[in-house]
Amino acid sequence: MPEALFLAVAVITIASAILALESRELVYGAVALAVSFLGVAAVFVLLDAIFLAVMQVLVYIGSIAVLIIFVVMLVRREKWVSMPAGKERILGVIASVSLLAFVGFVVLDSGLTETFISTVTPPSFFEIGRQLVTEYGLSLQILGLVLALAVIGALTMAKVEATRNK
Repeated sequence: MPEALFLAVAVITIASAILALESRELVYGAVALAVSFLGVAAVFVLLDAIFLAVMQVLVYIGSIAVLIIFVVMLVRREKWVSMPAGKERILGVIASVSLLAFVGFVVLDSGLTETFISTVTPPSFFEIGRQLVTEYGLSLQILGLVLALAVIGALTMAKVEATRNK
Protein backbone atom coordinates (compact mmCIF):
# COMPACT_ATOMS: atom_id res chain seq x y z
CA MET A 1 0.00 0.00 0.00
CA PRO A 2 2.74 2.58 0.77
CA GLU A 3 4.31 1.89 -2.62
CA ALA A 4 1.01 2.59 -4.41
CA LEU A 5 0.50 5.75 -2.37
CA PHE A 6 4.05 6.89 -3.12
CA LEU A 7 3.51 6.20 -6.82
CA ALA A 8 0.28 8.22 -6.84
CA VAL A 9 1.93 11.14 -5.02
CA ALA A 10 4.94 11.00 -7.36
CA VAL A 11 2.74 11.03 -10.47
CA ILE A 12 0.71 13.98 -9.18
CA THR A 13 3.88 15.85 -8.19
CA ILE A 14 5.60 15.30 -11.53
CA ALA A 15 2.45 16.06 -13.53
CA SER A 16 1.89 19.33 -11.67
CA ALA A 17 5.56 20.27 -12.10
CA ILE A 18 5.27 19.71 -15.86
CA LEU A 19 2.03 21.69 -15.88
CA ALA A 20 3.78 24.51 -14.01
CA LEU A 21 6.47 24.60 -16.68
CA GLU A 22 4.15 24.30 -19.66
CA SER A 23 1.31 26.55 -18.50
CA ARG A 24 0.74 29.59 -20.66
CA GLU A 25 -1.20 31.35 -17.90
CA LEU A 26 1.16 32.57 -15.18
CA VAL A 27 -1.31 32.22 -12.33
CA TYR A 28 -2.17 28.63 -13.32
CA GLY A 29 1.54 27.86 -13.49
CA ALA A 30 2.07 29.22 -9.98
CA VAL A 31 -0.84 27.16 -8.65
CA ALA A 32 0.55 24.03 -10.35
CA LEU A 33 3.91 24.78 -8.76
CA ALA A 34 2.21 24.99 -5.36
CA VAL A 35 0.59 21.59 -5.99
CA SER A 36 4.01 20.22 -6.91
CA PHE A 37 5.48 21.55 -3.66
CA LEU A 38 2.55 20.00 -1.80
CA GLY A 39 3.43 16.67 -3.44
CA VAL A 40 6.99 17.01 -2.16
CA ALA A 41 5.58 17.64 1.31
CA ALA A 42 3.47 14.49 0.93
CA VAL A 43 6.63 12.54 0.10
CA PHE A 44 8.18 13.89 3.30
CA VAL A 45 5.12 12.68 5.22
CA LEU A 46 5.49 9.24 3.64
CA LEU A 47 9.11 9.22 4.82
CA ASP A 48 7.98 10.11 8.38
CA ALA A 49 9.75 13.47 8.18
CA ILE A 50 6.85 15.52 9.52
CA PHE A 51 8.92 18.58 10.39
CA LEU A 52 10.28 18.79 6.84
CA ALA A 53 6.75 18.42 5.47
CA VAL A 54 5.50 21.27 7.65
CA MET A 55 8.44 23.47 6.67
CA GLN A 56 7.85 22.60 3.00
CA VAL A 57 4.24 23.76 3.30
CA LEU A 58 5.06 26.88 5.30
CA VAL A 59 8.10 28.05 3.35
CA TYR A 60 7.52 26.96 -0.22
CA ILE A 61 3.75 26.97 -0.53
CA GLY A 62 3.55 30.07 1.66
CA SER A 63 6.00 31.84 -0.61
CA ILE A 64 3.89 31.03 -3.66
CA ALA A 65 1.61 33.91 -2.64
CA VAL A 66 4.62 36.25 -2.90
CA LEU A 67 5.54 34.66 -6.23
CA ILE A 68 2.05 35.31 -7.60
CA ILE A 69 2.25 38.94 -6.46
CA PHE A 70 5.57 39.41 -8.25
CA VAL A 71 4.41 37.62 -11.39
CA VAL A 72 1.08 39.40 -11.70
CA MET A 73 2.35 42.88 -10.81
CA LEU A 74 5.77 43.00 -12.42
CA VAL A 75 5.74 40.77 -15.49
CA ARG A 76 3.87 41.84 -18.56
CA ARG A 77 1.53 39.02 -19.32
CA GLU A 78 1.32 39.67 -23.08
CA LYS A 79 5.03 39.07 -23.48
CA TRP A 80 4.86 35.50 -22.17
CA VAL A 81 1.51 34.33 -23.56
CA SER A 82 2.49 34.50 -27.23
CA MET A 83 5.45 32.13 -27.16
CA PRO A 84 5.56 30.05 -30.37
CA ALA A 85 5.48 26.27 -30.10
CA GLY A 86 8.15 24.71 -32.28
CA LYS A 87 10.95 22.20 -32.33
CA GLU A 88 12.39 23.61 -29.10
CA ARG A 89 9.39 22.45 -27.09
CA ILE A 90 9.54 18.89 -28.48
CA LEU A 91 13.29 18.78 -27.90
CA GLY A 92 12.78 20.05 -24.35
CA VAL A 93 10.23 17.33 -23.59
CA ILE A 94 12.56 14.65 -24.97
CA ALA A 95 15.47 16.02 -22.93
CA SER A 96 13.32 16.16 -19.78
CA VAL A 97 12.13 12.58 -20.14
CA SER A 98 15.69 11.41 -20.84
CA LEU A 99 17.00 13.24 -17.77
CA LEU A 100 14.19 11.82 -15.63
CA ALA A 101 14.97 8.29 -16.84
CA PHE A 102 18.68 8.78 -16.15
CA VAL A 103 18.09 10.13 -12.64
CA GLY A 104 15.65 7.30 -11.93
CA PHE A 105 18.21 4.75 -13.06
CA VAL A 106 20.92 6.32 -10.91
CA VAL A 107 18.66 6.40 -7.84
CA LEU A 108 17.53 2.79 -8.30
CA ASP A 109 21.11 1.64 -8.91
CA SER A 110 22.48 3.45 -5.85
CA GLY A 111 22.13 2.38 -2.25
CA LEU A 112 19.33 4.84 -1.54
CA THR A 113 16.69 2.11 -1.66
CA GLU A 114 18.29 0.16 1.20
CA THR A 115 16.88 0.67 4.66
CA PHE A 116 19.13 2.11 7.33
CA ILE A 117 18.28 2.01 11.00
CA SER A 118 19.77 4.97 12.82
CA THR A 119 20.86 4.73 16.44
CA VAL A 120 20.69 8.51 16.92
CA THR A 121 17.40 9.78 18.30
CA PRO A 122 15.92 12.59 16.20
CA PRO A 123 15.36 15.95 17.88
CA SER A 124 11.87 16.73 19.11
CA PHE A 125 9.71 19.59 17.88
CA PHE A 126 10.42 21.41 21.13
CA GLU A 127 14.19 21.28 20.54
CA ILE A 128 13.85 22.45 16.94
CA GLY A 129 11.54 25.29 17.99
CA ARG A 130 13.93 26.34 20.75
CA GLN A 131 16.82 26.47 18.28
CA LEU A 132 14.75 28.49 15.80
CA VAL A 133 13.87 31.06 18.44
CA THR A 134 17.22 31.26 20.25
CA GLU A 135 20.06 30.45 17.86
CA TYR A 136 18.38 31.37 14.57
CA GLY A 137 15.97 34.03 15.83
CA LEU A 138 17.82 36.96 14.29
CA SER A 139 18.10 35.21 10.92
CA LEU A 140 14.38 34.42 11.00
CA GLN A 141 13.49 38.04 11.74
CA ILE A 142 15.79 39.35 9.00
CA LEU A 143 14.25 36.91 6.52
CA GLY A 144 10.76 38.12 7.43
CA LEU A 145 11.88 41.73 7.02
CA VAL A 146 13.41 41.02 3.61
CA LEU A 147 10.21 39.32 2.41
CA ALA A 148 8.08 42.21 3.67
CA LEU A 149 10.35 44.75 1.94
CA ALA A 150 10.18 42.71 -1.29
CA VAL A 151 6.38 42.84 -1.27
CA ILE A 152 6.38 46.58 -0.50
CA GLY A 153 8.91 47.16 -3.29
CA ALA A 154 6.81 45.18 -5.76
CA LEU A 155 3.70 47.17 -4.87
CA THR A 156 5.60 50.45 -5.17
CA MET A 157 7.10 49.54 -8.53
CA ALA A 158 3.72 48.43 -9.86
CA LYS A 159 2.12 51.68 -8.70
CA VAL A 160 4.88 53.79 -10.30
CA GLU A 161 4.54 51.89 -13.59
CA ALA A 162 0.75 52.27 -13.51
CA THR A 163 1.01 56.07 -13.04
CA ARG A 164 3.49 56.31 -15.95
CA ASN A 165 1.14 54.47 -18.29
CA LYS A 166 -1.78 56.84 -17.61
